[in-house]
Amino acid sequence: MRKNAAALASFLLLLVAAVIVSCAKPYHAETEKYYFVATNINLPYWQEAQAGFLDAAKALGVRAELIGPETYDPGAEATMFRDLVEKQPSGICLSAARTDFFRADIDKAIAAGIPVICVDADVPESKRLLYIGTDNVRAGRESVRRMAALAPKGNIVVITIPGQRNLDDRLAGVADALKNFPALKLTKILDDKGDWRNAFDQISDLILKKEKMDGIVCLEAAGGPGAADALERFNMAGKLPIVAFDKDPKTLDLIEKGAISSTIAQKPYVMSYYGLKFLDDLHHNAVKEFKDWRTAPASPLPSGVDTGTAVVDKTNLAAFREAMAALPKPQ
Repeated sequence: MRKNAAALASFLLLLVAAVIVSCAKPYHAETEKYYFVATNINLPYWQEAQAGFLDAAKALGVRAELIGPETYDPGAEATMFRDLVEKQPSGICLSAARTDFFRADIDKAIAAGIPVICVDADVPESKRLLYIGTDNVRAGRESVRRMAALAPKGNIVVITIPGQRNLDDRLAGVADALKNFPALKLTKILDDKGDWRNAFDQISDLILKKEKMDGIVCLEAAGGPGAADALERFNMAGKLPIVAFDKDPKTLDLIEKGAISSTIAQKPYVMSYYGLKFLDDLHHNAVKEFKDWRTAPASPLPSGVDTGTAVVDKTNLAAFREAMAALPKPQ
C-alpha cells in the first residue's frame, strides 16, 4: 500500500511540474527577429558574417536576417536602415558605410527602444550601444609590418575607400606604422570604391605611366584581387608584393599562386555571432546592472570588443580554407 502511495505521489509531482513548465512563458517570443544591415551583401566577407549571424540565431532559437545593398552604396544602405527602424525589430547589427549617413537614424532607433550595435564599421558619435569588430588602426599597422618584411624600402601604394570610417582608421594605422620604416614612402592612395575593377584600372594606369611602385597595400577586400589581376596583365605577377585584406576565396587562390603575398584576415563570423548574442541580451535586459538599458545612464555592455585579425599566407592557407568550407552556405 505504501509503495503504491509513494508511486502515486511521484506521479503527481511529475504531473504538476509538467503543467508548470507548459504554462511558463517562453524566453523568446515568436515575433522576435534580429537584423544585420551590411554594406555590400554580394561580398564573400558579408556572406561569412551571415553564417555567424544565422548560427547564433539557431543557437538562441530566434529569427535573423542579413540585408544590405548588392554594391557599395552608402545611400541605399542608409535607406534600408531607416526603413528597418520603422518596423521596430528586436535589434539591429549595423556596419555603416559612412558615419554621417547613419548617426541620426541610430539615435532615433535607440530613442525608440531598439538596440543597435555597430559591427565591423563604427559610428562612435552616435548613441549605438557597442562596437564589435577589428581594431582598425592596429590592422593598418600590421599591414605595413608585413609589407616592410617583403619590401624594406621604396614606394608603396595604398588601395582603400576614403570616407569609410573603418578604412580611414586603417589608413591612420598605416601612416603611424610608416614612422618606424623611414625607407618606405607612401606615394599614392587609390579609391577603388569597393570594386576590384577600379583597383585593376588604377594599378594598370600607374604601370602604363611607369610610376615607381615597390609594394601595394590593400585596406579593403576588393583591392587585392584587382591589383593582382593588373600585375598579371603586364606579366608582373609575383614580382611586386601585395598585402591584401580579408580572406575572400579569390584572395586565397591568389596567395596559393604567389600573386598575393599575404592578407590581413578579419573575423566577420565571430563579429556577427557575438553581435546577435549581445542584441539578444539587450532585448531581454539579461544584464542586470540596471533595470532597463533603455533608461540606464550607461550601456550595460562593454564599450567595445576587439575580435582581432590573423595573417594568412602560404604557411597556413590550408587551415583557413578548411574552416571557411565548413561554414553554412549563404541563403
